[in-house]
Amino acid sequence: MTASITRPGKIIAIHLSYGSRADQRGRRPAAPSYFFKPASSIGASGGTVERPADTELLAFEGEIALVIGAPARRVSLADAWDHVAWVTASNDLGLYDLRANDKGSNVRSKGGDGYTPLGPELIDARAVDPAALRVRAWVNGELRQDDTTAGLIFPLAQLVADLSQHFTLETGDVILTGTPAGSSVIVPGDVVEIEVDAPDAEGAPSSGRLVTTVVQGDVPFDPELGSLPAVDDLQRTEAWGSPEEAGLATPEPVLSPELREKLFAAPTAGLSAQLRKRGHHGCFVDGLTANIPGAKIVGTAKTLRFVPFREDLFASHGGGYNAQKRAFDAVDEGEVIVIEARGDATSGTLGDVMALRAQVRGAAGVVTDGGVRDFDAVAALGFPVFSQGGHPSVLGRRHVPWEVDVTIACGGATVQPGDVIVGDGDGVIVIPPALVEDVVDAALAQEDEDSWVAEQVAAGHPVDGLFPMNAEWRARYALRLASLAQGPEEK
Repeated sequence: MTASITRPGKIIAIHLSYGSRADQRGRRPAAPSYFFKPASSIGASGGTVERPADTELLAFEGEIALVIGAPARRVSLADAWDHVAWVTASNDLGLYDLRANDKGSNVRSKGGDGYTPLGPELIDARAVDPAALRVRAWVNGELRQDDTTAGLIFPLAQLVADLSQHFTLETGDVILTGTPAGSSVIVPGDVVEIEVDAPDAEGAPSSGRLVTTVVQGDVPFDPELGSLPAVDDLQRTEAWGSPEEAGLATPEPVLSPELREKLFAAPTAGLSAQLRKRGHHGCFVDGLTANIPGAKIVGTAKTLRFVPFREDLFASHGGGYNAQKRAFDAVDEGEVIVIEARGDATSGTLGDVMALRAQVRGAAGVVTDGGVRDFDAVAALGFPVFSQGGHPSVLGRRHVPWEVDVTIACGGATVQPGDVIVGDGDGVIVIPPALVEDVVDAALAQEDEDSWVAEQVAAGHPVDGLFPMNAEWRARYALRLASLAQGPEEK
């Protein structure tokens, strides 16, 4: 039944048309806006769609497609529906990785081969009420979208009339009428099904299920020909449908003000000892010292990964708004930027401008297992950086800024975004968030005990039996704790 629309003259799609989708996006347009899709993007039910190599954000959009039956030029709203011959299902697929340079036009992000499957059956437009159509979408059998044209911001006939003001809608042209809330990312192996029907019409006519299977492509885009795929958290949020679905929802703060204060009071030596007691022996970031004597940092990790320098990779990832700049622009108050530089100190991993940006953003500091350019200038800012020391060269000598907010290795320690970072004169340690409260309380208790032991040694007591404490000294210390626990009136 879709043979007549295998090669339409025009495919026109609307950007945003359902109230549920507008609410999801946080914006409601005052008038419809459109983009074109190439005829080569048409696909049929049962086909495949390729997610190109080196991309991640291919998204489905279940939509109602209108097929023009009679040419329309400057038609009225009242007459517009008479120019629609057929209604069917469509999947307005899009690759959000390619939206950076053509968002709005969607030439590349929406124009790929097979990115507009239609069908499988055509519904006679005369047999249905355009205000009572339904569109549903399933991914791997799970219902993801379910909405009706009653939820449209702009009625279907309005789209036909509006477009006909600007150019002739010819027989066979296709109008994609927008997607409701529920559109999301799909991955290779996923099977997407779209159905359009009129459940209240006589015979409940249906398009049947339009089936598309996602496959993985293996041909990367050529960096010498055009801009490469790129994603950020905004694109991930829009592709997945929400920050929660994209895994980007703001979590509850790992460090309350009280917990942060405890960590400032606890030395890294004591914290690392408590971690080792709990079986965590890889918590120490080796080989780093602070740029400011006596500096201490406490915060949660925002990670940045560099890979070894390679000419072609630096050409594609080193310039422009690269991963390093994105990390320093996005760091939040109280976070520590932790940089994986593979222990290579023969190049700077940040300089005074990046340090100033992080400081202005409220970052707690930077930890890098590489070098620091403008070392003295960074120290003069009063901004704490733990590193292997200064180096005058730019990062492009040894590094390619690669990615942000991923698990990294820094100074022999694994660091994940959100891990708790503490640094002082003894160095830097990494604490899993789930352990931090228990570890810091134990470390402070041990610090109090060690301070009391030091007082006894200063008073002239020998260390034998005192450090570590034998039963006699342990009993004395217990009495001291009991005395401190009593209020002044109880003593």
